[in-house]
Amino acid sequence: MAKLYFSYAAMNAGKSTILLQASHNYQERGMQTLLYTSSLYAEMDKRSITSRIGVTAPAELYDSQLDLFEQVSKRLEKGPLHCIFVDEAQFLTREQVWQLARIADRLGLPVMCYGLRTDFQGNLFAGSSELLAIADVLREVRTICECGSKATMVVRMDERGNVLTQGDQVAIGKDIYVSLCRKHWEEQTGRWPVAGANSPKFSFSNKEDTLTTTRKRTAG
Repeated sequence: MAKLYFSYAAMNAGKSTILLQASHNYQERGMQTLLYTSSLYAEMDKRSITSRIGVTAPAELYDSQLDLFEQVSKRLEKGPLHCIFVDEAQFLTREQVWQLARIADRLGLPVMCYGLRTDFQGNLFAGSSELLAIADVLREVRTICECGSKATMVVRMDERGNVLTQGDQVAIGKDIYVSLCRKHWEEQTGRWPVAGANSPKFSFSNKEDTLTTTRKRTAG
């Protein structure tokens, strides 16, 4: 029986790289895959998934209105498919997650989703919440915090390195995201307050983006 998979992680854990490698494994065995990614951050003339290490592959774009079950059903009329891959799965609607479940249950195709679990405020995305609820297989993709512990949370920063704690869940702009462990996320977002501290700032000390943090302190 085909299954619905959800591989989740914080930012920059290599989710897209893993997706592209898994798709390649199917293709080198003569099997056909269909890749999707969210239209939120994609340019319409660049329908592709690209990893941080430069690997890329063509992909269909989905928005909140697309019926994934219907589209995959129509694609099957043109020829065989062996696996569906979905990147940026946190941006799926709850209904679209159920559409993917039906692709596995009714069409017999495995569906592999990759995405973030929580946003910069520590809240679940709608797509991730539904996937955590109904996916057959859950897999955590690990990345590390600046301290070396497992990073499970994400902070959003502006261009000056100030940590942002308010704003829309999805923001298309020049904001920067950094993955942290729960302990350091709570400190940097002010949930574990430091007396006399203003908004924390991050700076990158070298080309490898080694993360250092500083805090401004007021007098007294």
